[in-house]
Amino acid sequence: MRAITQDAYGVPEEVLRLDDIDKPSVRDGEVLVRVHAAAVSGSDWHLLRGLPYAARPVVGLRRPRNRVPGLELAGTVEAVGAGVSTTAVGDEVFGWCSGAFCEYAAVPEGQVTAKPANLTPEQAAAVPIAGFTALQAVRDAGRVRAGQKVLVLGASGCVGVYAVQLAKHYGAEVTGVCSAAKADLVAGIGADHVLDYAAGQVTATGFDVVVDLYGNPSLRTLKRLVKPGGTVALVGGTGGRWFMGVDRWLRVPLAAPFLGIKARPLVHKDRLDDLVLLRELIEAGAVTPVLDRTYPLAEAAAAIEDVRRGRVRGHAVVALQAVTTATARAAGRPGDGRRT
Repeated sequence: MRAITQDAYGVPEEVLRLDDIDKPSVRDGEVLVRVHAAAVSGSDWHLLRGLPYAARPVVGLRRPRNRVPGLELAGTVEAVGAGVSTTAVGDEVFGWCSGAFCEYAAVPEGQVTAKPANLTPEQAAAVPIAGFTALQAVRDAGRVRAGQKVLVLGASGCVGVYAVQLAKHYGAEVTGVCSAAKADLVAGIGADHVLDYAAGQVTATGFDVVVDLYGNPSLRTLKRLVKPGGTVALVGGTGGRWFMGVDRWLRVPLAAPFLGIKARPLVHKDRLDDLVLLRELIEAGAVTPVLDRTYPLAEAAAAIEDVRRGRVRGHAVVALQAVTTATARAAGRPGDGRRT
């Protein structure tokens, strides 16, 4: 089968190649998914570089432990292993795995569920990990509730577009921060106010919750943004190659009580229950993926680089099969559909 493979750490265009590898066999408790689409995110770039270094004991010391990159997929079940009871051959599913940039992936049964009926495979592939992160940031770390004022830093990114919509779903008044070029997208997904970070517009104060997807506001800035007793959900991390800002997740909560605010770092957890909840919210119309670009499998390296450089509004996916984007166009949301 065709797959993108990686045998060394480095920049995407130098270490990724389109290869022909063996089709995986399905083991007990697994399902074999014919992959229609796989999402691309900033995490893919970090994993390709082997960053942060502190994670290498897990992902591979000198080379990637998993030769095939990609973490999120949507497709059709081709075979099931012994003991599988919730998924059948022919089911359209979406979920997460290790190695999605390939034509077939063997995935544990507990990591896939039925694809939302109103999404294309391309849209569905963009939901799992970004959706988990946003849901757990808004619901669990931020504990957002009706009537609160919520600020989302990084509102136009793959996690931010979900965070905006989920905060609105929970009844908050939402302000999104992004670049001027993406302001229409953030307004289109429901933000009550949109601020341009480059124009110095983030001067508002008194937010009940700040969802920090940038990973770089100073403690002074956070204190100014959040009202006394308010909460900062720390999601993004930027910094050196060893920890990439994870050390900030330790420092900010230690300092927060002295500033009169709460700080809750988030390392998202992949949960099937949360994926099912996201599917329900999508089918109810409360949440819609924002799909900007699709790429053929051979251009996976370009897709990862475009995401890293901020060229993508919302999500980018690698499409492996001929699938339709009619549902995406019909949704009428900014950024939905195919752009090459």
